[in-house]
Amino acid sequence: MRIWLASVADGAAVLLFAAVGRLSHAEGVTPLGVLEVAWPFLVGGAVGTVAGRTWRRPESLPSGAAVWAGTLVGGILLRALTGGGVSVSFVLVAGIVLAVMQLGWRLVMRATSDAAHPSSIGGAPR
Repeated sequence: MRIWLASVADGAAVLLFAAVGRLSHAEGVTPLGVLEVAWPFLVGGAVGTVAGRTWRRPESLPSGAAVWAGTLVGGILLRALTGGGVSVSFVLVAGIVLAVMQLGWRLVMRATSDAAHPSSIGGAPR
């Protein structure tokens, strides 16, 4: 069940990234428009999830890094292959924003788990 929740959180991050990007470029935030921007990154994230075998520990930072790498690299490649714009600034912004969101929720989960279970601080690595 945890992998599905993690996948929803990661997918929501991609959809939010796409919606904010469209809004910031005055392109309109419609469901179809958001999906047009998001689909390459959603596919890349799915590849990162499978390649990183993240179902083992979906909330871990290594799993997050695998999903983030797949989302970014796969998304940029698919976007380029399908005629979408890929500038250096877009790649940098996408990389930073997606890292903050896809790794950020994992860091929050870890911090709240550590706060709820103080004995786990300094314990086994996650």
